[in-house]
Amino acid sequence: MSRIGKTPIAIPSGVEVKVAGSTVTVKGPKGENAWDLPAVITATVEDNQVIVARSAETKQARALHGTIRSVISNMIIGVNEGYVKELEISGVGYKAVMQGTTCVLSLGFSHEIKYEIPAGITVEVNGPGTEVKVSGCDKALVGQVAARIRLFSPAEPYKGKGVKYKGEQIRRKEGKAVA
Repeated sequence: MSRIGKTPIAIPSGVEVKVAGSTVTVKGPKGENAWDLPAVITATVEDNQVIVARSAETKQARALHGTIRSVISNMIIGVNEGYVKELEISGVGYKAVMQGTTCVLSLGFSHEIKYEIPAGITVEVNGPGTEVKVSGCDKALVGQVAARIRLFSPAEPYKGKGVKYKGEQIRRKEGKAVA
């Protein structure tokens, strides 16, 4: 039996969890998330806890048991507290500006990059456009948006110019040696 999968998930106050058929819906102060369960996994709400179980002992069911439990746990944390990823932009002339739901990035190219922010995600630009804060209630979507923004110009190892996560260590390289 999965050690992670058999652990019940506590539901904090202010969060509502509903299981209708194979769909788990979680509502809270930060938003709402829904997830469709695979056929071999079932979820029930009992005594202010969510219990995830599998209906078969196949390899696929055992693999999904702990994963689905973690997904539901992340949904509950997301609608209660939310998730945040912080990015830092470094380089001369490198900056970000929000225009409505579009993030306009100047990253040293001949043109500006316009990235449309998906629904449910909020992006804040602080400072002189060098600090970007991505937040939302869906952990996967927050990570995906932050990774997409970083992918436009990842920090390079020679001068450190580009986009990196806050606290990320960029391994610096030495330039060419002059003979």
